[in-house]
Amino acid sequence: MRDRRVALAWAAFVVVALVSCVLVLVRPDHLSDLHIYYGALSDLHAGKPLYGYVAENGGPFTYPPFAALVLGPITAVSEGMVQGLWLVATCAAVIAIAGTVGVALTTRRSRRPLVVAVAATVLMLSAPVQSNLRFGQVSIFIVLMALLDGMGVLPPRLRGTLVGMAAAIKLTPLLFVVYFLAVGRYRDAGRAAATFVACAGVAAIVLPGESWTYWTEAVRQTSRIGNLASLGNQSLHGMLLRVGVDEASLPLLWAGLVALICAAALLRAGQLTRQGRPGHAAVLVGCATVAASPVSWTHHQVWPVLAAMLLIGASGVTQRAAGAALLAAMVVSLGAVLSPISTRPGVQFLFENARAVGVCLLCLFGFGGVAVAAQRTSRRPAAGRAWLRVGVTATVALAFFAVQPLPAGADPTFKAYTLDDVVNPRYFFVCRGPAECAAYATDAPVTFGTRAEKTKVRVNGVVSPRVTRLEYYSAPGGAPRAIPLLAPYPGTRTFSFRSATMAQGRLVAYASDGQRIASYDDELAAALRTAVR
Repeated sequence: MRDRRVALAWAAFVVVALVSCVLVLVRPDHLSDLHIYYGALSDLHAGKPLYGYVAENGGPFTYPPFAALVLGPITAVSEGMVQGLWLVATCAAVIAIAGTVGVALTTRRSRRPLVVAVAATVLMLSAPVQSNLRFGQVSIFIVLMALLDGMGVLPPRLRGTLVGMAAAIKLTPLLFVVYFLAVGRYRDAGRAAATFVACAGVAAIVLPGESWTYWTEAVRQTSRIGNLASLGNQSLHGMLLRVGVDEASLPLLWAGLVALICAAALLRAGQLTRQGRPGHAAVLVGCATVAASPVSWTHHQVWPVLAAMLLIGASGVTQRAAGAALLAAMVVSLGAVLSPISTRPGVQFLFENARAVGVCLLCLFGFGGVAVAAQRTSRRPAAGRAWLRVGVTATVALAFFAVQPLPAGADPTFKAYTLDDVVNPRYFFVCRGPAECAAYATDAPVTFGTRAEKTKVRVNGVVSPRVTRLEYYSAPGGAPRAIPLLAPYPGTRTFSFRSATMAQGRLVAYASDGQRIASYDDELAAALRTAVR
């Protein structure tokens, strides 16, 4: 019976993997990051600068130069063949990760084959692994290398080398060097640091110009990676940007919180190691890298999926409930799925940042702290009380966020359009041309319309001559956003912007003396409801 269940679990994995790969290949933008690797390395072999490459979608090569040496052989074959091999290698890495973490999930060897098969299927269904497949990312391989080394799977004389090599490809695994020091694995820490320096040294010898460019310029240019305030960046830094922390306070606040999170995670990881649970410790340190990194795109977030499975496999009710909640956040996008029933902006903010919040809480209380308060018991009443505590805690948390306004910077979708965008009917739709816009020249301070799309709402309109300034508030108490007033046609001024939602939005028009002429809030919401219908 058990063998049959194992076979069915692996059959499910194969089906999910095949369907996922097919869906990736039919996308017009499939494996876009792999395309960047391939194009940048092709240019490098042709004598062009590695960090000067820009793909068709605007993406540059962002990794250290040693990554170019490791990935260099992919240009020896066609890009289509590389894509097929990369998808197969990604699925193989998922199996290897599931097999490695399966040791931590169960101590019973008889159950391990089934646990590994189920873990591999869950991993394949998760958003981070799907993102690795979709973009053709190296992140899944970085996680595998750090996990093997962190758990001490390698022979003693080689431990630390995989972390050093992984950090030379992507910098975030360097936190594992601190972990090795914290748990007394001094030789492993030395080997990791030496391997990292050696890999960087080899790259400097082979690619001196690119190494100089990266370590003196590109490594500090986070804007090359993308918009760090977008919802895809589920790191602590990204969440602070969306909260709207001012630029002057952000670095100090972020550094302080990162120090707290990493210290808590490393201390707890040390305890777990001494308790003979190296798998839990390695996963916890990996989660700390996700929280602490300035940018943690979806494909970086494999670690929280592993943490969720370890929590579900624990004995405490609270741990299992926390693991289920974290796993749900890592499989689906709660912000998108629950937005129809999220009537409060604070709750919606929680859903949209559930992965960042979850990984931060895991690092602060991970596999310990509050989670261990619910111990295993055979008595049903005690178990019932534990579930009651879980329910009360979740209700209080949602109630707290329900009364919060949307943070000032919590709308990374916002964008105000400029004069160059006037020709685009998708952005400027209330009036198109001098004649149509002249018809809106009424006494009303602002005349506008809305258009709802899947992930955003657009507002477009014209203003009367009395209006000299227009501002938009995305939420009560939030900082205003200036809306440019454009004059594409004689005697007409128009505007256009987009936002995630208008549920709490307010549009305010001002006269030349700074006095408020008109404010539109209920009208915005009403227009949105009409647009949705």
